[in-house]
Amino acid sequence: MSGPGFDTGRLAARLDAELGPAETGIVLERIGGGQSNPSFFLDRGQKRYVLRKQPGGPILRGAHAIDREYRVLQALAPTGVPVPRPVLYCEDAEVIGTPFYLMERVEGRVFTDTSLQELPASERRAIWMAVAEAMAAMHAIVPEEVGLGDYGKPGNYFERQISRWDRQYRQSELAPIPPIEALFDWLSANQPADDGRVSLCHGDFRLGNLMFHPSEPKVVAILDWELSTLGHPLADLGFCCMPWHTAPEEYGGLLGIDLAAMQLPREDAFVACYMQAAPGSPPLLPFHKAFALYRFAVIFVGIAERARLGTASDPEAAKLAPLAERFALRALEIAEGRPHSL
Repeated sequence: MSGPGFDTGRLAARLDAELGPAETGIVLERIGGGQSNPSFFLDRGQKRYVLRKQPGGPILRGAHAIDREYRVLQALAPTGVPVPRPVLYCEDAEVIGTPFYLMERVEGRVFTDTSLQELPASERRAIWMAVAEAMAAMHAIVPEEVGLGDYGKPGNYFERQISRWDRQYRQSELAPIPPIEALFDWLSANQPADDGRVSLCHGDFRLGNLMFHPSEPKVVAILDWELSTLGHPLADLGFCCMPWHTAPEEYGGLLGIDLAAMQLPREDAFVACYMQAAPGSPPLLPFHKAFALYRFAVIFVGIAERARLGTASDPEAAKLAPLAERFALRALEIAEGRPHSL
């Protein structure tokens, strides 16, 4: 076995068979960042790719569905939505131990700090506006027209999602968290009427999952489609607004930062940019933002549970546990129209 945890010789032979012989062997480099689907830079001769695979070992049914990721890339590649070009999907687990796919390597910048402090202040607003425009372009795709009409269940998206996350929360053996339960009650009672809108939803549309042009405020690739499905577009928009409702120590938010001094947009400007690029969209409501925070609160419950059991992959997981209650409290502040506490 080689450094990546699988036989690179067997992988190189399969790529030669599928793509034609290469002038040289392959060079692999693990990509950090904590992805649940391990990813690697792969150089093959003069060609540069990214390999993405399922994790080894047992996995939950429906989880780590890299075939779905590859299907989305195939569907979107001919459109104006920026995605890496898909190259090859291999379902044969004998090659490297799990199914995998290959996509082109896109050159650009990835920003994980929502305050964009690494950039000159004059460039920050344009980056955030590009986020809104890329999201609107993705939501403008008609799933049926690109072969994704059966990519998820249509209709009643929020009702199904609230029920799903409540089930996940109640599977935890941790002590009950009253703010999460109060938030569930509020969301259940305040769902907007289903307006029938169905779009391709990314499920994790945030700054850190976008790649930008090396020098321009332009999204060149939307990455990490693991959670994508058909759903309501305002789920993605509400999720992408979370930085304005969480503090820097709460998973890297913007709350409490002097946005004007940093030349960062306010949330309303970001949302207005999206709405201008997505004409006819219904308004973003407190419900959509509270739902996004609820979903993350339950995710943090799961992280806390894994930390308690000693099965968390992130050594810092235990430090994230208090965010479950914190995110629920932030959502209740939105739900009740109260200003955020600092």
